[in-house]
Amino acid sequence: MADTMQFDLVSPERSLASLQVNAVRIPGADGDMTAMPDHAPVITTLRPGVLHVESPQGTTEYVVSGGFAEINATSLSVLAEKAIPLNEVTRAHIDEMIEDARAAHEAAKEQFKNEPGPVDDAAKLLSDMVAMGDHINV
Repeated sequence: MADTMQFDLVSPERSLASLQVNAVRIPGADGDMTAMPDHAPVITTLRPGVLHVESPQGTTEYVVSGGFAEINATSLSVLAEKAIPLNEVTRAHIDEMIEDARAAHEAAKEQFKNEPGPVDDAAKLLSDMVAMGDHINV
């Protein structure tokens, strides 16, 4: 078993990380999961949360608002809708993400009046954003 795997974190604005890691805890849509070297191949969607990256150089954390993660035995690629290093996150960042989720929820309620699925998804996103903001406590 290899000790490390390649990890890449990319958002539309920039590439945030590209390094060898021991493990990455991912806020998956179906629950948190940890990717390590020799992981079975999987693609998962992300929910808003904190991505914990453990490398030989130490631990780094990133706030992500959603996206996708592709895991295989030798690498992990995270394509985040929005990603910010945790040590750079301000209350304004969290408030902006919550407001975007709130606007998406209101738009879904208007557009999908008789279709609860999209409205429920938007409500869940809003709830996850608020919970993440409470957890981070900035």
